[in-house]
Amino acid sequence: MWWIKYNITLRWGSFGSSDAISKVVLKDARHYEISMRTWSDWLELNVNRTKTKLFFMSLSPFHTNGEHFDGHSCYNETKPVSKKDYWSIQTDREMMGIAESTIERLKGRGLHVQYLNITHLSDYRRDAHVSMSRNLSYLKNRESLINNPQQYADCVHWCLPGVPDVWNIILYHYIINT
Repeated sequence: MWWIKYNITLRWGSFGSSDAISKVVLKDARHYEISMRTWSDWLELNVNRTKTKLFFMSLSPFHTNGEHFDGHSCYNETKPVSKKDYWSIQTDREMMGIAESTIERLKGRGLHVQYLNITHLSDYRRDAHVSMSRNLSYLKNRESLINNPQQYADCVHWCLPGVPDVWNIILYHYIINT
């Protein structure tokens, strides 16, 4: 999830060398756009258009450390969001737009990529995160975390079976029916 972090450390040279250069840069959608352009350029040059099916799955929605979204975290959530046209406040719609426009440009150049938008679909399922249902025994400060579940809830990973299985079913459908 390098593209989501607020700061990225870029390094040049050998990591163990004293002459290595490190630079911290702020998160910017431009970095994601550059990576998407590099990906699309590679596809255009290296993919056999007559034999290859291409799929791109959007980002899994997340909110770290039980951060609030619309006044809630994933802790103690037991039902999906029922609000029509719901988007989590942490869903980066700009990043989604970059992916979608990259795929549209590829289509204009004769490369069809099937875009699987799992972000919006999964945003509704804040109840499906692992939350507190995970092994804390290896953590030294587990008691303080257990006593503060709102802050500690794991709202990045998903329960299985669950939402990731739906992503696989969608992908399977496109593979079989295209």
